[in-house]
Amino acid sequence: MTSAATPAPAYRRLSVEERRTQLLGVALSLFAHRAPKDVSLDDVAEAAGVSRPLVYRYFAGGKQELYEAALRSAADELELCFTEPPVGPPTERLARVLDRYLAFVDQHDAGFSALLQGGSVAETSRTTAIVDEVRRAAAEQILLHLGAGDPGPRLRMMVRTWIAAVEAASLIWLDEDKRPPADELRGWLVDHLVALLTATAATDEQTARAVAGLLAQERAEGPVGTLARRVVPVVSGAAHLL
Repeated sequence: MTSAATPAPAYRRLSVEERRTQLLGVALSLFAHRAPKDVSLDDVAEAAGVSRPLVYRYFAGGKQELYEAALRSAADELELCFTEPPVGPPTERLARVLDRYLAFVDQHDAGFSALLQGGSVAETSRTTAIVDEVRRAAAEQILLHLGAGDPGPRLRMMVRTWIAAVEAASLIWLDEDKRPPADELRGWLVDHLVALLTATAATDEQTARAVAGLLAQERAEGPVGTLARRVVPVVSGAAHLL
């Protein structure tokens, strides 16, 4: 006597929104680990366990529309990385922001590289605008924590320059097999911002005020105090230039 076959799992029909969310989630996972040009609609359909025509039903524009929707979703998640309550020393807030950002980079490694380096077959003016929106939102958050309500060109340029450096460092970090460890990279990036702020403050009054406000909130054992103790012996050797 043979045993009865194990019944197949009951198929559950998803609502339109549920199905779209499922397909988007699958696409995000694929784009996170492979460059957009290496992901096909067949790949998305197979990973989702649906047919290719069904993917087209939800994303009539094909792979391009699906990629842009996935990119928009990833951009929204990335923007959230930079949102931090204005509580505590600014550099410690920044460290928490960078921890979330680097975790995102770690989880979306190949896709993150393809996104920032460009050259993808899926790259358009719309995708470029989505990426630039994230950069601008990040800059606004950093300026907010610096207490710069109406930043001038020097301060704004300095912050955007730092964000570009963070992006470049992230790509190099991925290329170097994620070395040094993320916490060391985060510490260096915080120091980098402090150094840029200090250099800019020497010739820009608004930045000088922002730095004064930042220092008033810092702790001696925090990132700024630690950096100052490391830098003093270095710069003391240049005292003869003064």
